[in-house]
Amino acid sequence: MSQHRRRAPEQQVRRRRAVIVAAFVGTVGLGVGVGFWASADGGGEPGGGARRSTDTGAASASEKPSPTPSRSYPMSQAPRTIPAVRSHTPARGPGWRPAHGERVVVGDADLADEGKLIAGELGLSYAGERDDVRAGDVRLALNDDEGANPESYSMTVRGGRVNISGPADAGVFYGTRTLKQEVHGGGTAPEGVVRDQPAKPRRGFNLDIARKPYSASWIEDRVKELGDLKFNELGLHFSDDQGFRIESTSHPEIVSKDHLTKAQVKRIVDLAASRHIEVVPEIDSPGHLGAVIAAHPDLQLRNAQGVPTRGAVDISKDSAAAVVDDLLDEYAGLFPGSEWHLGGDEYQALTVADPQASYPQLATAARKAYGAGGTVSDLATGWLNDRAGTVRAHDRTMRVWNDGFFRGSSVQPAKDLQVAYWTGKEIGARQPVEYLSAGRKVLNYNDEFLYYVLGEPQTFVYPTGQRIYEQWNPRVLRGTTAVPSRYDGQILGGSFAVWSDFPNAQTEAQVAAGIRMPLRATVQKLWDPGKPALSWAEFRKLADRLG
Repeated sequence: MSQHRRRAPEQQVRRRRAVIVAAFVGTVGLGVGVGFWASADGGGEPGGGARRSTDTGAASASEKPSPTPSRSYPMSQAPRTIPAVRSHTPARGPGWRPAHGERVVVGDADLADEGKLIAGELGLSYAGERDDVRAGDVRLALNDDEGANPESYSMTVRGGRVNISGPADAGVFYGTRTLKQEVHGGGTAPEGVVRDQPAKPRRGFNLDIARKPYSASWIEDRVKELGDLKFNELGLHFSDDQGFRIESTSHPEIVSKDHLTKAQVKRIVDLAASRHIEVVPEIDSPGHLGAVIAAHPDLQLRNAQGVPTRGAVDISKDSAAAVVDDLLDEYAGLFPGSEWHLGGDEYQALTVADPQASYPQLATAARKAYGAGGTVSDLATGWLNDRAGTVRAHDRTMRVWNDGFFRGSSVQPAKDLQVAYWTGKEIGARQPVEYLSAGRKVLNYNDEFLYYVLGEPQTFVYPTGQRIYEQWNPRVLRGTTAVPSRYDGQILGGSFAVWSDFPNAQTEAQVAAGIRMPLRATVQKLWDPGKPALSWAEFRKLADRLG
């Protein structure tokens, strides 16, 4: 490893000459930029990067850097990563960069997957669970901070070694992502201590594979990209009017010709889990079920004149509920994560002026179920609650699109349903504050910033990373106005979404290129909603360098 580092001068020289040497040395590697001389007590701030931490109580004594005056190395600068680390305590030293023969060791066998992954990525050897310490080691460990955010971590670079620790394996994994980015392309992890954690627990990318069938390899590439960016959720919308895209054993008749096998999905789910990403399935109902209706035309909703309603099943029929419940039960075994998306949006029976008159069979069923005052919106809410009951039996946390919470319904949506807020343009639209003030937890899918709709139908335009980076944050749920800060704790995070309305408008490669910077901007604001330290031009340049 010594051949990769600058050695200290062997003789004492005058201070002016040492400044020149230090500035030259400071150009080596990522994060050890051209520095300046700090005072003997370690004062002074490095230029650029993240804030310097003033909280030294969050790390053990062994993790605290103890910089001493040096004529060899300037004070380190904060690493440049996406998302940016939230705290870096600088120190003097050469930093760390990978070299042949160096090791990754773990302090707990539970970190073997994280250790093997980063070892392979950096060209190091994986030495397993070890207590001995060698020069050049990267050590991964779990700490005993039980009250800490499980996605938090600290990373100490000192003495030619790297120590990454966190209260859970997720945080340790994110520490390895920071290290990977720091040394990308032969750079150097800067000396000092990083303390980092996300502001929001749900950081997602939602993909519509129902209307455009994406290849398994393309999805796997996105999983790897998401993992390196510290996303932790991949949503798969795989059932819609245009297709049903995952193999089914309970209802094979509804599956589209071009689909993913369960074996392919399992590989995606397993790969995602290895990157601490949860795959969240969505079978949207009672609308967007055209692929199911194509195989079961008797389930299609028809109005009073007998005209079929696109994509909508007749929720007065028990057979419609039976098919959907079969699918929910079946896929609970394929997607083992804790989260589930029930859909619930754009049920066309509720987009007309008088649903009771337009759909008398639904009105009759509503009165039968809920009394003389029962309405179609009551029936739709009851449908949603029943599907929630099916999924709840599998111990899942459920979310529903905001327009699946119907205004004026005497039947209330189940209290444990989270709101996936995407629009405010539907009939009877409610402001986000209505959900928040009622105590609902909300996820941000704001369609004005986070919707990448192929073909740009209606008023949609392809979102830009710059607009997200400069104007959006998780409290901007609808339009461009943020909700009051007192609701911040109820906003769990958000998702950037690709919708395939016109599937041939872009190729897979074009989609990947088009969402590249928006994804990076989104995760930056979910990791730290504050004003970024870098300008957009600097952020884009950093993204280009990191790849």
